[in-house]
Amino acid sequence: MAADAVGRSATPGVRPRAARLRTPLVRKLAGVAVVAAGVCASVAGLQRVPAFSLLPAVLGLSAFVIGKYVFCPLRWQALSVSEHSTAWFVRAFAEAELLGLCTPGHAGADLWRVRRLERTGRRRACAFGEVAADRLVGSVGIVAFALLSGTTLPRPLLVGAVGGLLAAVAAVAVLLRARPGLRERVPSLPGPRRLAAAVAYSLGYQASVLVMLVGVVAAVGASVDPLQLAGVFAASQLAGVVPGPQGASPKDGALAFGMVALGVPLEAALGAVSLKAALAWVPGLALGSTAFLVSRASVRRARTAVAALPHPALPAIPALPHPTLPSLPALAALPHPSLPAFAPLEGVVPDGVPALGAAAA
Repeated sequence: MAADAVGRSATPGVRPRAARLRTPLVRKLAGVAVVAAGVCASVAGLQRVPAFSLLPAVLGLSAFVIGKYVFCPLRWQALSVSEHSTAWFVRAFAEAELLGLCTPGHAGADLWRVRRLERTGRRRACAFGEVAADRLVGSVGIVAFALLSGTTLPRPLLVGAVGGLLAAVAAVAVLLRARPGLRERVPSLPGPRRLAAAVAYSLGYQASVLVMLVGVVAAVGASVDPLQLAGVFAASQLAGVVPGPQGASPKDGALAFGMVALGVPLEAALGAVSLKAALAWVPGLALGSTAFLVSRASVRRARTAVAALPHPALPAIPALPHPTLPSLPALAALPHPSLPAFAPLEGVVPDGVPALGAAAA
């Protein structure tokens, strides 16, 4: 059976299953299926919303778009050592956000950003370190925003945030001490000014999320104190450690129950969380797909420009004269040196040797 399998895999004209799954058509269909499944999962939650007002939801979504697709790319750029333009960071972040909406825990967003950095020549360790630093600054922004809003953070969240930060710093220090060669691969830390700018952008993003939460709560006909809602939102981020689909993750569940604790009816709280998850797909699909199209068009233009460049013409090699060999009749007609004629060897006897006749006599 093993020999038959090898023979089938080696048969010309028949591609292995892994190769067939990597065809462009299969990849496109798989991408469309993943996006459609994510949209359906988020839209299905809208069944919990009996009715909602459109204006507060649109206002909250507008603030969210500014925070998510402007402040977050600027935060990434402030922490990055790359020399790319702001448009590049905005476009790459929009692409990553669309993939993040399709994957649990937004893991696809981070992986896509790492891949985009690797395409520009960055090492994988540097790319991972840069994205991890952006995530870490985002977590610091959550705690800082809650503290600035005057909200008393739950002790588990505060201990978890501080403990996670200290554990990450200790792990990096031990790793660099054990393997000094990694210092050249790990990106350098940004300066105080750039780090402060990144934290400020993170605070702006948290404020935009709070505005969206207030908007979706008002859209379902409820009201809540924004400062208390900020504390609930910060506490719900602790449940984000456990991954889950968009709109049905443990983080969304913790946010809904936190709203209930603030006095929002359960039906309205579930509807607000579901509406927030569904509205996030609107800019994700619009901006993410546009970013992918723009990136593909730029790659095609670059290839066309490279193909249109004038290539230096190689110098013509002169024809070298080859000696012509004479034909066979010409060779036969050539004069050959005549050998000297040899006399017949009759009666030639070496000196000192008697003749055979005399010896016989």
